[in-house]
Amino acid sequence: TGGHTTEILRLLNCLSESYSPRHYVLADSDKMSEAKIHSFEQKRTETYSKSQFTLDRIPRSREVRQSWISSVVTTLYSMLYSLPLTYKRKPDLILCNGPGTCVPVCLSAFLLGLLRIKRTIIVYVESICRVETLSLSGKILYYFSDYFIVQWPDLKKKYPKSVYLGRIV
Repeated sequence: TGGHTTEILRLLNCLSESYSPRHYVLADSDKMSEAKIHSFEQKRTETYSKSQFTLDRIPRSREVRQSWISSVVTTLYSMLYSLPLTYKRKPDLILCNGPGTCVPVCLSAFLLGLLRIKRTIIVYVESICRVETLSLSGKILYYFSDYFIVQWPDLKKKYPKSVYLGRIV
């Protein structure tokens, strides 16, 4: 809530008008991010008058400090909501940066690709605060993402599939 949203909005600010419509997926309890997204999109319409976006909500897949075992159950529950949403939206690209909510969405998109329903490019950007180790979301999505971006050279050394671009947020 908040920090990941700020980072992803900084990235989105660099994208052209051709990345529209944008579909945001939030945890159902995340009110702070919703306000930040509305503010960002309102400012964006000043530059790109035809800017379009949607907000969708899914159950939170994992709370901070939630046990690993119960996280599996809540993430599966969240996937039940993510699968029909991902099927409905059929995104070309998923750009995400680490909140637990992105895991079921990315796994749903990956599954749709395996089933040859829709191939989605998954770009994961590890948070700038992850200097030496990956987040739990990063550890999972390292294996499912098409592009895995890290912002520190030590992470590139530890995770050879990753792409190091320096600090991008």
